[in-house]
Amino acid sequence: MRDFNQSPKARFVLDRGNKKLLGVCAGLAAYSGFDTTLVRIAFVLGALLGFGSALIVYLVLALVAD
Repeated sequence: MRDFNQSPKARFVLDRGNKKLLGVCAGLAAYSGFDTTLVRIAFVLGALLGFGSALIVYLVLALVAD
């Protein structure tokens, strides 16, 4: 789970080592401390149930994050 004693300089970055597509879900999982598979499932469900809004969020994060 997430370690709440992280330094204030901890930030979200794309995880290109564990990526499947662009590394957004792997980066979010590493940042939040959740399992990568759960984050990916949440994004797929969000894309299907949210009429593609999670896909837009995914693409924006891929473009903005380092």
